[in-house]
Parts: sequence; C-alpha cells; structure tokens
Amino acid sequence: MHPILVEWRRLYAYLTTWLLLGTLLAALLVAEAPFGWLEAAAFAIPICVVYGFVCLGSFWVCRAAPLELSRLGRTLGMQLTAALVSAILWLGGGRAWALALDRDGLFPGLGARQAEAAPLLLGLGVALFLLASALHYMLGAIDASQEAERRALRLEVASREAELRTLRAQIHPHFLFNSLNSINALIASRPDEARRLCVRLADFLRRSLTVGSREHIPLGDELDLAEQLLSIERVRFGERLVHQVRADDDVRSVPVPPLVLQPLVENAVTHGISQLLDGGTIRIEADRRGERLRVVVENPRDPDSSGRPGTGIGLQNVRRRLFALYGSDAEMRVEPQPESYRVELRLPVED
Repeated sequence: MHPILVEWRRLYAYLTTWLLLGTLLAALLVAEAPFGWLEAAAFAIPICVVYGFVCLGSFWVCRAAPLELSRLGRTLGMQLTAALVSAILWLGGGRAWALALDRDGLFPGLGARQAEAAPLLLGLGVALFLLASALHYMLGAIDASQEAERRALRLEVASREAELRTLRAQIHPHFLFNSLNSINALIASRPDEARRLCVRLADFLRRSLTVGSREHIPLGDELDLAEQLLSIERVRFGERLVHQVRADDDVRSVPVPPLVLQPLVENAVTHGISQLLDGGTIRIEADRRGERLRVVVENPRDPDSSGRPGTGIGLQNVRRRLFALYGSDAEMRVEPQPESYRVELRLPVED
C-alpha cells in the first residue's frame, strides 16, 4: 500500500505542501520571468497540484530501486531517469495549460511567457520529483522501523508468555517433590497421617490446577490456597506449625497471579519451621497502599542453622513470574534477619 495514500492525514499534508510549492513557484515566475502575480498563480498552482499526484509514482520507483550501497549507481540512474521523464511530461502539461489560458483570452501571451520559462520549469520538475523520492524513502524507513518495533513487541510478548508457561509448569512438580518427601517420611511411622496427607494433597492439586490455568485470581482465593497448603504441612509438623493470615477486606478481591504465594510458603516451612525444634508461626499479611498491593510472608528461623539445600526454584520463580507479568511495576523484597525471614511483594493494583 502507498505510504501516503494509506492515511488521509498524510495525503492532506502532502497536497497542502504542493499547494505551498505552487505558491512559491508563482513567486519565482514573477521574480525570474515576465509573469504577473495573477497569471503566475493561475498557471503555477494547478500544475503543481497535478504534478504532486504524478510524483506519487516515485514510490514505485523507490521500491524498484531501494537504497543499497551495492546498488547505489543503479538507484541514482533510475531516479534521475524517472525524474527527467516526469519533468518533461509536467512541462508538456504545463504548456497545454498555458496555451489553454492564452487561447481563452484570460491571460494573453501566457503561452509565450511559459515557453521562456521552460528551462526553469524543467529543472524544477526534476528537483521536485527527486524530493518526492527522498520523502518516499524516508516514509519507507519510518514504516519499516515501526514494523520492526511491532515485530519485536510481538516476539517479546510471545517470549514472556512462553516463559510464564514454563514457570507455571515448574510450580506443581516443585511442590509435589516436597510433599512426596513428607509422605515418605510419614509412611513408616504414621501411616494414617500419611494417608490423610495424600487425600489433602490430591484436593490441593485439584484446586491449584483449576486456578493455575487462569491469568489472575482474587487475592482471597490465593490466601485460601496458601492456608490449604499449610494445613497439609501441619499433618507433618503438628503443633510446631502455626500460621496467621491477616488481610483487609478491600484487598481480597484484588487480582493476583495464581499460586504466587505457594513458593514463599513452601520456603517458610522448609527453611524456617522445619529447622526449629519448637516450630513457630508463619505470618501472611496483605494490605493496599495507594495503587499497590503489599503482601508479606514472614517466618522464624534458626540463627545457628546453615540451612537446607534446595533446588533454588522458589524465590527465583516468583521474581521471574512477576517481571514477566508486570515488568518493573512489580517488586519483591527479601529481608533475611538472624531470627526471621521476610519476603514482601508489591504489585500494581489492576481494578
């Protein structure tokens, strides 16, 4: 599609420019040739507007002769040839228009004056065609740049979607790995609790698979899933594991990524409660501060423990998911203290 004809604003600006060029040509004819103002305007403005439409054809010349260093000579030759042919046609059309005005008696002698100005008009015709070609090269470069930006954006979106799918696929295997270890530890000593844990694990996985396929879920549902996960862990830890969830009513409906708290709660249990002889309390808090949602997961930990080895998926997974979804608008703060571990999420509120 022609880059000027594709938008009416471009066509309007293009024709307005040729009207101005017609006015400038009339002034030049008055200054350089024996033309009066009225006859110069009557002659120059119409032929300039018509030549503007002729110069639209330079677009196809530009397509046939792209600006490439290896083909620069060929490109210049094609442009000069097209400019000279167009200028000759313009000069012939201008001659016919001048004779028509002269024959009708509107401007006697205009044909003779146009003939005197023929060399000037021919040179201007070549120059104007080349300027139109330069304009089309520029518009082509702009459109190509915009198309490249659109392609890059589409690729970025596709890449982020693929990354999100990969990260989501990592969530259930990671949790299942930890849960199966818990079941394995209970089978020999507490088989009844192991069976109950299997049932609760199946219910949790069924529910998490349902919400995990969605882009966002209400924060209230995410908190319920976190509490359900903690109830599964409580089978193993008993009274050693206590949890508190505090969330303002106005934030429970705020949409958040599904299962974004699960890795944080897992870490709080695995690297916090499991290392304390007397256990402790995992605290989850959520509130809204302006246009941002703040969610905090905090757990106690043994200051003398060197920590348990892990796969490293948890916090990294959350951080990468938030960046893929929100970019720099989301933030995750990790604040390790000698006797506690605190993770704070700050997400933009999407009403």
